[in-house]
Amino acid sequence: MKLVRRLAVLAAAMTTLLGVVTTTQQASAELFNPRQDWLRDASGGLFLHWGMRTAPGFRDGASWEKAITDGGWKADYWVDEAQKLNAKYLVLASFHSRLGYGRAWPSKIPGSAHTERDFLRETIDAAKAKGLHVILYMTDDPQWHAEGGWEQLDSAAYSAYKGKNVDLTTRDGFGEYSYDNIVEVMQNYPDLSGFWIDNDNAYWERNKLYERIRAERPNFLLSNNNEDTPIMDTISNEQKVGMTPAYDYPQATYTPAPRLTEACFKLPDKGSWWYTGSDQDVSAQLNLGRYVTNTGSSIKSLMAETAMINGKFPPKQEAYNTWFAQTIAPIKESIDGTEGGGYLYGGLQPGFWNDGAHGVTTIKKDQPSQQYVHVLTAPSTGNTLKVRDNGYLVGRVSDLRTGKPLRFSQRDGTLTVEGITWDANDTVLKVQTLGGQLFQWPRQLVTATASAETATAPAVNLVDGNFQNFWDNGGKLPVSLDFKLPVKLPVSSVAINQREWSVSYARSATEQSARIKDYTVSVSDDGVTWTALKTAQLPSARGVHFVDFPRTWTKFVRVEVASTWAAATAPKFFQQLKIDEVRLSF
Repeated sequence: MKLVRRLAVLAAAMTTLLGVVTTTQQASAELFNPRQDWLRDASGGLFLHWGMRTAPGFRDGASWEKAITDGGWKADYWVDEAQKLNAKYLVLASFHSRLGYGRAWPSKIPGSAHTERDFLRETIDAAKAKGLHVILYMTDDPQWHAEGGWEQLDSAAYSAYKGKNVDLTTRDGFGEYSYDNIVEVMQNYPDLSGFWIDNDNAYWERNKLYERIRAERPNFLLSNNNEDTPIMDTISNEQKVGMTPAYDYPQATYTPAPRLTEACFKLPDKGSWWYTGSDQDVSAQLNLGRYVTNTGSSIKSLMAETAMINGKFPPKQEAYNTWFAQTIAPIKESIDGTEGGGYLYGGLQPGFWNDGAHGVTTIKKDQPSQQYVHVLTAPSTGNTLKVRDNGYLVGRVSDLRTGKPLRFSQRDGTLTVEGITWDANDTVLKVQTLGGQLFQWPRQLVTATASAETATAPAVNLVDGNFQNFWDNGGKLPVSLDFKLPVKLPVSSVAINQREWSVSYARSATEQSARIKDYTVSVSDDGVTWTALKTAQLPSARGVHFVDFPRTWTKFVRVEVASTWAAATAPKFFQQLKIDEVRLSF
């Protein structure tokens, strides 16, 4: 260990002498924009499906509005419940294809029901008073216009308003109607924070709706559901299931950071996104786990609850909100102001650990030496956790909930923490590191080449320190990645951040993981004669992963990838491999 520490000091000195590689580049306006700052600082939001067909259901705006008002609806209630969930924004969905296309605000545009009382304005004002934001959901879809046995769209009234025949039950006709509604809202509510789109309509695209929003309301965020649209700020991922463990929501996402990414999911176990008359169970640990794992991947959790017509949530959802607030109160510092660990921001390795343990890591934005390990599934036996240190030198470990210092040691790239008392929901270890990734050779010392690459994604990107650049094999396997040091130096592992552009498990025959499967690692003194040290498999998993071998003094390291995880049934991902960054560890 003394040798390793001396090498770490040497590596740190080399980094200082060589200068620090910048990790940012001039990106497109839609990847980074000041309007996104508040959402980047948030960990979650509250999704409110609340409209004409909320139980018991209504067929006209007047009776819908009367029931809401008579029930005692207050916007402050939603804001207070959102704060229990540590949410920083609300997404209001009343103009929804399954909820009667009702508008919970006054409108001069005929075509579907609306209220005279301005529930949208009241919600925005209540949210602003407590530092929260409101985004408005807008649908593109007319197909459910007669669901429930009654017509919800009035083509005749809208046609008279427009002075031409428009059939609102067609996609083009409804596209025009919803376009007009979006523009009206945009003009009347400048302090709205944006639109949540579900999904694109060809009329909108032909008539440059998004470009108009950008021009007239440059502060508005735009989010699209299940589709990464370049002009949008955010891609949302709806109700993903099938992961192991079930709470590990990011396994089903496919968008590399720093793109703003959201996960939208229902908190009730069963039923619709809106209230249909029943008080459904809420799986507390499942939903807490979703929230924490999303935070561990810098993904925003948009949590859906089923408001009743008076705005209140059913008792089991209210109870969950209270439980959630109490559960995360002692660990909020590991959530707020953090990024996911093990990705472009650095940090300890997330995922599966020893003896079946599983969880994620987070890292403070303004203090990267402060990291956190969230153990959502404890080891099957014992009170010890082993986590890959990703090159960090650790100075202190404690239990965040109690403040109790914990025994720890580091060896062969692994941080071992002992004497842990497991929390039933989320054991959080506070890990203080000393400096940066001191057990990894500076990127500036390493030259990367590959046996295959594309013109826009060459091998030099593997060691440029910029996660917005990446290497692409161009679909060629096997492929060799060679890393050259200036002189013979000790190396014991290769830390690899593969691009998070695919799911990490086989969701379907066509949606699979484009990550390394079979590999061989070799070393060489001259780059000509190679000695194979290890042949093995990497797991199909998110975050940083390691190709390990006995510590060897060498000038060249080669990782030869023989196969990836995606099958031929997934042509978009089959034999495709993209890697953001590679580091050599000692």
